[in-house]
Amino acid sequence: MMRERIDCDVAIVGGGIVGGSAALFLRQAGLSVTLLERDWCGAKASGVNFGGVRRQGRPLEQLPLSQRAHAIWGRLPELLGTDAEYIRSGHLKLARSEPDLASLIDYRERTQGFGLGLEIVTGDEFRRRWPALGDRAIGGSLCPEDGHANPRLVSPAFARAAAKLGVVVREQTPVDRVEKDGDRFVLLSGDVLEVRARFLLNTAGAWSRRVAEAFGEPVPLESLHPNMAVTEPLPRFLDVNIGVEGGGVYGRQVPRGNMVVGGGRGFALDADRARPQRDAVLTLMRDAAELFPQLRHAHVIRCWTGVEGYTPDRNPIIGPSRTTPGLFHAFGFSGAGFQIGPGVGQTLAELVTAGETAMPLEPFRIDRFPLTT
Repeated sequence: MMRERIDCDVAIVGGGIVGGSAALFLRQAGLSVTLLERDWCGAKASGVNFGGVRRQGRPLEQLPLSQRAHAIWGRLPELLGTDAEYIRSGHLKLARSEPDLASLIDYRERTQGFGLGLEIVTGDEFRRRWPALGDRAIGGSLCPEDGHANPRLVSPAFARAAAKLGVVVREQTPVDRVEKDGDRFVLLSGDVLEVRARFLLNTAGAWSRRVAEAFGEPVPLESLHPNMAVTEPLPRFLDVNIGVEGGGVYGRQVPRGNMVVGGGRGFALDADRARPQRDAVLTLMRDAAELFPQLRHAHVIRCWTGVEGYTPDRNPIIGPSRTTPGLFHAFGFSGAGFQIGPGVGQTLAELVTAGETAMPLEPFRIDRFPLTT
């Protein structure tokens, strides 16, 4: 069998929300693009995360990208032909102690000027607005235009929208070898496919280190596995996406009534697969019931996890390679890539088409980590 060969402007490794959105924006700019995904587009971390679409709680250095992404989320029907169950419900971050509340107030002050519109709610007003919440929380910080979406719908939708514009999308196509030959990147998938491109985007999530290593820049990247569960449909009691200061539990109720909750960790089966941990699910549901009393007798109908790539400082790696012109990285989102992903994809498209971007990427440079082996 002859190996198929594709020549294009840009090759993208990884079909999650970052790779899919980058492909869409690059194609809109007129470039030829080939997107390679080892599984199904949006099937890994982009498609199995909690579904929170939040700016609140991010480090300040991420907020310009997050604000860019926020504008893109508001255009989903226009861009993708679906709203992907995206709802600007508001994101309420709960305080369970006075120090937690002080931390939320401090964050509101430090994020002035970023357009989050944070509102601190406590006391009788807090109980009046969210009477269904248990007594564990004493107040919270509301970001009114944050919300949630269905990751199983929105993540693959970017790749599908890109394909409709002419992007070559190849799923079930692992990249076995990648190198640079002169001014072209060469990607091989078995004996089946060879892709040659002027630019290469490394958006392969927890597997991105393999691409970086191929160009002499290994980085510290740890795989972790978020623990999540969903209940049977319940009477509607919650209209906001919930987080907790200090972490531990997060939750959202979808319009059909199911409550999606997350917290704790699953465990790895191997480098590519993970499973929920029984004890972690039990702990999660116990802790969630303290915040949401309606869950005390609810049936859990499914639990799951995924594989996410975490950097030591929990900030992503975004921007040009330190070793190889034409190579751009975007990975290591450390469990917080869903909301920011489309903004990163648009920024990668700018880096390729214009050679620069107005987005401040200095905190995300790959060379903040020393070369390791």
